[in-house]
Amino acid sequence: MGCKSTKRLDKTQSLVTRLEVNGVNNQFAEQAKDFVALEVRPNSRFNLWFYNTFNKKGNKKLGEAPHILDSTLVEASRLQIEKFLTIKGYLNAKVTDSIHIKNKKASVIYNAILGTEFKFRNVSFEIPDSAVKNLYLANRQSFTKIDSGKRYDTDSLAYEREQIYQLMKKNGYYDYVRQYMRPTVDTNFNKGVADVKIAILNPPDQPKHYTYTLKDTYIRIQPSSGIITKGMTRDSVVLDSQYHFFDYSKFFKPKKLKTYIFLKKGDLYNIDNSELTTQRFFDMNAFRGISVDYRKVGDSTDRTLAGLIDIVPLKKKSNRLEGEYTFNSSITGINLGVTYQNRNIFGGAELFEIKLRGGLQFDKKLSGNLSDRLLSRDYQVGVSLSFPRLITPFNFPDLGENGIPRTRIGTSYQIYKLQDNYLRRSLGANLTYDWVETKNKLHSFTPINIQYSLADINPILVQNLIDQGNAFFLFTLRSQIISSSLYSYTLNLSKLTTYSNFTFFSGNAEIGGNSAALVSQLSKKTNSDGQNTLFGVPYYQFAKLEPDVRFYKSLGGEKQLILRLNPGIGYSYGNVLSLPFEKQFFAGGSTGVRAWQARTLGPGNYNRSSLASDSVRRNLRNLDQLGDIKFEGNLEYRFKLLDNFIGAKVKGATFIDFGNIYQLRDNGLAGGQIKLNKLFDQTAIGAGFGLRFDVSFFVFRLDAGFKFKDPQFSGSDQYVYKYWFNKSEKKAFRNNYAITNGPDRYSLSQIQFGIGLPF
Repeated sequence: MGCKSTKRLDKTQSLVTRLEVNGVNNQFAEQAKDFVALEVRPNSRFNLWFYNTFNKKGNKKLGEAPHILDSTLVEASRLQIEKFLTIKGYLNAKVTDSIHIKNKKASVIYNAILGTEFKFRNVSFEIPDSAVKNLYLANRQSFTKIDSGKRYDTDSLAYEREQIYQLMKKNGYYDYVRQYMRPTVDTNFNKGVADVKIAILNPPDQPKHYTYTLKDTYIRIQPSSGIITKGMTRDSVVLDSQYHFFDYSKFFKPKKLKTYIFLKKGDLYNIDNSELTTQRFFDMNAFRGISVDYRKVGDSTDRTLAGLIDIVPLKKKSNRLEGEYTFNSSITGINLGVTYQNRNIFGGAELFEIKLRGGLQFDKKLSGNLSDRLLSRDYQVGVSLSFPRLITPFNFPDLGENGIPRTRIGTSYQIYKLQDNYLRRSLGANLTYDWVETKNKLHSFTPINIQYSLADINPILVQNLIDQGNAFFLFTLRSQIISSSLYSYTLNLSKLTTYSNFTFFSGNAEIGGNSAALVSQLSKKTNSDGQNTLFGVPYYQFAKLEPDVRFYKSLGGEKQLILRLNPGIGYSYGNVLSLPFEKQFFAGGSTGVRAWQARTLGPGNYNRSSLASDSVRRNLRNLDQLGDIKFEGNLEYRFKLLDNFIGAKVKGATFIDFGNIYQLRDNGLAGGQIKLNKLFDQTAIGAGFGLRFDVSFFVFRLDAGFKFKDPQFSGSDQYVYKYWFNKSEKKAFRNNYAITNGPDRYSLSQIQFGIGLPF
């Protein structure tokens, strides 16, 4: 690549391939490099290769153009680094540069001599308004970075100005502007100290700063077009003798909206309440534009403000089409979905949704036409209604200050058919409450979650399972009723799109069947297995716990390292000693161990060759590789590749995934039960790389995972990476697998498509 990267350059040109900034302490080393002009920094090798490969016809929008040495930019960058160091307290800092060129490749080296680190010494104040002075001094220690002994930093002065501005704006000072705060710095170069005087000046020709209180608030709701035409009528109403609504859309009920207006008559002006009102209206997902402003309505003695809120709604109705294509070895699948939304069905920003989903899975190894190769079909319809408030029989306090609470009611119907062997029809209903404790702490509670399923199992499959000693599968496949309650807690969800250092946590706890057990005691009916039934089918009693812990580490710029641990356990008891099909864990897939397709890994050391025949393996696809315990982990490094690739920002990732699922009890599935003394032997390991195409409103993801260690084999045979680069051995291995595990086919790699990041 080295020769190719310079061969198109003129004799007088050199490609910048190396950059060093020496003499700067670790605290500021990365920041100092940011002040070097982009053209003086080395290209990303991938970006430059991409540019040279795909720009041969003159299109220069792909990849990144070569960074050609420009001595003018080198000098400008030197001055910027020197200025940066001065800002950070090294007032005597000097920076020199040197350029070394060999074979059209240039190295740019900056050497800094920092000199004395200046520190703040004396801090004094000049604030003629005593009320402002008392307010500032009472709150100063909670935010200031200017104290005797601390490093002098011009950014600290700017930060102080901003914090004073926010403090004043939160305490009624509507007319206050940042320029009223003026710092004066007196430096003693011999002693390396800086004395600072902070002045907060009064407004011109005024003896002091004045506070303002709020009077009435006027809310205008425009039509979704954002255009109010001449002669357009409106609905008008006044609530609480202070909120004047003018609704040109005629869609909304003002009483349901006023809960999220935080401008109260008689309160002091507070900029936080303006921002809070704006954010809560956006959170309702019913508006595309919100502005909050004020108008002075009092005279020089009655300093009052009228609140002005202008709102533009989203279109009331919308449709969305979604699609997904999956493939692995001989199995391919397609999923399509249509979603209809009505964002304001009852006039209070309620969200009504109808979702239609359909999925087909094919096995290309099967003979016949396309319909003969159809492995499974999955059809779903769901209806849900979400209210931006808590609807309960209890009088809960208003929980809207930190986020919009929601009440969600939903019902769904699903038909799932696996060839001619299994048919399942399920009807479900749920009630969920979501609320926000703080910006980073989210809660969700589902007190009612019911699913009633009727199943039709091919008698031949039933007999095969019984004859082979795998009758336990019938407990998860047959007709059943599941009633449960679920609680979820999420920490730091809002930080997932940042590059800061933080820990993310999400935990789900579910318990089910106990209410059904109480109700069934009234009828005391049982089935042929002696299990109690409700509405003619057995019910399940279980408890399930699944935490998801992630550690995000910023590596500077858009580079990030993430460690994720995702364990889970489900325990069945009482009526049926098996978890329901929907509550069991599976491994693999686009957010798990990505070298395996979903539901093709585990449990434990289970190998499908232990099943009696090809037909049994075919009939049990997607049914036998489930577990009561899950442990998956991921280590992923993310980095930027291209700033612009056909309108998208391209980011890369490399990853190592590990984990598996396990059976808690010995149900006869060979190798499926968890063995703590053989846990590593039962662990799968995969590695790979991926691309993420960020087009601002969603991220399209493509990951390639490669099997490194496969627990379905034993001993050294688990380390299947040995077949990565040995074609003859790989071919023999796959041919043998096709004989012992037919109709399954073995693939050392798996391509995963997805929308959004995996975690």
